Amino acid sequence: MPPFSTRATQPSAAERVRSVLAAAHSMTVVSDGHHFEVRRLDDSGAMSRFHLHAPAERGGPSFSHRVPVRLELTDIAPTLVRDRLRARVTVTGLLAAPYGPETAEDTCMEFGQATIEDAEGRAFVSLDALETTTLDPIAHCEASMLTHLVDDHAELVPLLLRLVRPRPTPGMQRAVPVAIDRYGLTLRLEYPRSHHDARLPFATPITEVEQAGPQIHALLAAARRSSHPNRLPA
Repeated sequence: MPPFSTRATQPSAAERVRSVLAAAHSMTVVSDGHHFEVRRLDDSGAMSRFHLHAPAERGGPSFSHRVPVRLELTDIAPTLVRDRLRARVTVTGLLAAPYGPETAEDTCMEFGQATIEDAEGRAFVSLDALETTTLDPIAHCEASMLTHLVDDHAELVPLLLRLVRPRPTPGMQRAVPVAIDRYGLTLRLEYPRSHHDARLPFATPITEVEQAGPQIHALLAAARRSSHPNRLPA
């Protein structure tokens, strides 16, 4: 069975957690009453430091002296938008020994649960869901794609507004790309006292990062065919 439905228009909670864990540059490790800031994560993200195992009763490694641990990560929009915090991800579990700065990079962690919290609420993700979810091919390059669009092709954003449904209401001050994933592009529409996100889904989910460019061009082509004028102030 494919890892995602071709009808999906946005990532599942498991996909989002997997992307945050893979693309994070830093995280906070809370263990044995201490907080450790872990920075400069490599291309494997948080999982370059922690290897998740199933609970012992399900066949995972059994720890004789279990130490609770919590990994805290934040998903921050790479573009300068209002309210840049997109989500908080927390992974809890058990370690064989207290975590510390000298702890080996490949630390075994008995998985407890993973949660993701955003403006829509909180969702719980199982280890099975994380392990069976294919990493979004855009996860590692999302930031560079969004900043490139904003810095080098800002004139295209008003064009993309033609695809927003329902249409932006009067008074919108600006629109900024805030997220991109295998399913589509998200614009943040900012008003004087509020903001909300508008989803522009791709025709089909991306399976390779090289497909991102053609999919964005397809959105632009659809926007050019639309007679709906943009609502950005002149």
